[in-house]
Amino acid sequence: MKRIVLIGIGLLTFGFSSAQQLETLIEEALANSPEIQKFELLHDIASEKVNEVNTLPNTSVSYSHFVSEPETRTGAQKARVSISQMLPWFGSITARENYAMSLADTKYEDIVIAKRKLMATVSQSYYSLYANKAKKEVLHENIKLLKTYETLALASVEVGKASAVDVLRLQMRQNELEQLKLVLEQQYLAEQTTFNKLLNRDKKIEITVVNELIIPTESNDINYENLAFHPELLKYDKLFASIEQSELLNQKESNPMIGFGLDYIAVSERTDVSPIDNGKDILMPMVTLSIPIFNKKYKSQTKQNELEQQEITAQKQERINMLETILDKAIHDRISARISYSTQTKNLKQAKDAEEILIKSYETGTINFNDVLDIQELQLKFQVNQIESVKDYYVQTTIINYLGN
Repeated sequence: MKRIVLIGIGLLTFGFSSAQQLETLIEEALANSPEIQKFELLHDIASEKVNEVNTLPNTSVSYSHFVSEPETRTGAQKARVSISQMLPWFGSITARENYAMSLADTKYEDIVIAKRKLMATVSQSYYSLYANKAKKEVLHENIKLLKTYETLALASVEVGKASAVDVLRLQMRQNELEQLKLVLEQQYLAEQTTFNKLLNRDKKIEITVVNELIIPTESNDINYENLAFHPELLKYDKLFASIEQSELLNQKESNPMIGFGLDYIAVSERTDVSPIDNGKDILMPMVTLSIPIFNKKYKSQTKQNELEQQEITAQKQERINMLETILDKAIHDRISARISYSTQTKNLKQAKDAEEILIKSYETGTINFNDVLDIQELQLKFQVNQIESVKDYYVQTTIINYLGN
């Protein structure tokens, strides 16, 4: 289990130099998660059921005292002690154990599924923190740029080449970006709480994310055949197998039960005569056979098992269709993220070229601060879109790795 989980972590964290940090955080989440602990305890409980079913029916012991003592040839019967033990049909206990173990196997898949989901969720939250941090840095750089433009505008106002309105517009734009930066800060704190609680630790612990994420030039090939071995689907196979074990147990329980017992009767001696074996106690072995003549119950259980297997088969096919749809969408969305990133990179370069042209225009005294604001707004838009494309690429990668590896 440990080896499989670590392989999955490596798949989720490829593509940047600080992957080890995210890998460490994921390991911490897996170790501390109350949800994982819950599923492990449920598995332990189901496993313990094997010991519960590995038992025989209760031994019956009874004592009877004769109020009116029956007289026999050898004396009056005083009291009776009986002990009996019923035994299930051959193989019944083994069938119960196999059924209990099959149920425990299904609980094990719940652990695997929960770990995979937690790994993906922690990674996605981490990428959200990265995107938030990157956007704040972009806003900070844009605010600095606007301050530079404001200085140019003030100088232009002094020489009569710009109006005070241009300065005010630049200042209002700075205010807007400051507001966006503060909003991002609150969103970061909320996401930080989410992330820390996934690791089951104090919400105020600061998270150190990587400085830069890049989209790899090539993506790993997706093997659709791996989806067939996904734990969400393997769970259905194990549920199907548990129904098979349930039916085997049902067949065993429809067989007779045999019981063995012993009666001991205390006899008092006769005083009027002295027959042979006078006052001799009675010891009487017994054999009991419990036959399920009215077996409609077992026939009904067989029918129920058949219907449950059909239901599980239908549920599995439904889940296969859903997982294939999710995987296919994630693959195409990741391709879209790569395309978007490439487009935003080109647009950003052109916006910077336009910015350089405007700066050179200032040297000739022809700068248009309306154009400056338009270019700055476009540049910010392209930078934010670029960050979103990177984030989306890695978020889709977590989905692909959850399903296809």
